[in-house]
Amino acid sequence: MNPSIRAAAAVSAKPIARTGKGRSRIVKAVVFAILSVLFVTQVYPLLWLLIYSLKNNEEILSGSFFSLPASPQWNNFADAIASGNYFKYLTNSLFVTTVTMLGVLLLSALASFAISRFKWRYGGAVMVLFLVGMMIPMQATLLPLMIIFKNINILNTHLSIILPYIAFQTPIAVFILSGFMRSIPHEIEESAVVDGAGVFRIFRSIILPVSVPPMMTVCILTFINIWNEYIMASTFISSESLKTLPFGVYSFVSQYSVNYGAIGAFLVLGALPVVIVYFLLADKITKGMVAGAVKG
Repeated sequence: MNPSIRAAAAVSAKPIARTGKGRSRIVKAVVFAILSVLFVTQVYPLLWLLIYSLKNNEEILSGSFFSLPASPQWNNFADAIASGNYFKYLTNSLFVTTVTMLGVLLLSALASFAISRFKWRYGGAVMVLFLVGMMIPMQATLLPLMIIFKNINILNTHLSIILPYIAFQTPIAVFILSGFMRSIPHEIEESAVVDGAGVFRIFRSIILPVSVPPMMTVCILTFINIWNEYIMASTFISSESLKTLPFGVYSFVSQYSVNYGAIGAFLVLGALPVVIVYFLLADKITKGMVAGAVKG
């Protein structure tokens, strides 16, 4: 190539490279700004709640929402545990949430396997029914469920909230698991069939082990959605011994006074398991949500 032409090409390439670097810096700055805003909006309420739980009633009612407590009231947490029946409500919440997660996993895995791996006429229609189930508001089912549970004598039992929880969490679980199972190569099943494996053996030994990431996602989302659910629990549960964690807040409200600091401490203790589970398994959520995004 002519030296003069080569020099001219090099000179023209420099502005393009500089322009590309400038755009990259702008994009990074914009992304950093958006992530910073999201971090502040998501983390600040937790920090504010922690500060709130360390104040006394005078500091809280003074209106200084952003001020630090003059003297941290650690006794608020002791009151939250003792007066709020924290461990009893915590045990009930753990039982209800665990049984719900197991039920959702079992039903959604079986339904997703049938929808995504079997070739049958009504597979698409069944999937549409699950998608419609995602659009039904929980509040619209309270009255009919109340009548049904009263007639079959399971009202005011843990079963009366576990069954609706499973019903409302299963559609989103099927949506996640079926999307992943469709991405599993059919050659794996064909090899298993040649070796003499049946449908349940394929499901138990091949599909379930491969589907661990989205199943972890289903577990975490179900845990977060059920842990602090209050509407159904307050509608179907009336016995003090069966109530779940959100009910503990009312232990600090009397006819003439309210212990706001203890309420804040109880909310911190109630949110702590969710925060711990989320931060420990946040990468599992991401992997599970994108696991079926690429056909493989």
